Amino acid sequence: MTPSIDPRRRFVVGAFLGAGALLPWSTLSLAASGNASGRRFVLVILRGGMNVYPREVEEVIYTHPDVVEVAVVGMPDEMMGEQVGAAVALREGATTTPEEIIEFTKERIAAYKYPRKVWVVPELPKGPTGKILRREVHAPAEG
Repeated sequence: MTPSIDPRRRFVVGAFLGAGALLPWSTLSLAASGNASGRRFVLVILRGGMNVYPREVEEVIYTHPDVVEVAVVGMPDEMMGEQVGAAVALREGATTTPEEIIEFTKERIAAYKYPRKVWVVPELPKGPTGKILRREVHAPAEG
């Protein structure tokens, strides 16, 4: 059965649970944006009302010759809502500093998109398939 929408009740019919199942819109949006615990994992960082897509920033950072892996994540910020942060794994023997990565990115991307904080890690967390687990990447504690 092809899913159909009943505009009078705002239900999706047969979309996920099988033919004839009714799923309210609120549950549908929950399935698309996160989970029932209230935690959401999205691939967009909202910085001061502007959308920053981590993949776009990662693609710029990957062009740096010393970068092997990168994961861009949103970091909570009182004034902007979220700030852009990046965990970077450098090639062996590289002496590039986080400040140099920030400047490199700043020259190649819009002013609201470059990472405000970059930290170097030996390697990024990966799942069994080798994909970087962005949800496991966290900025180091200040201090």
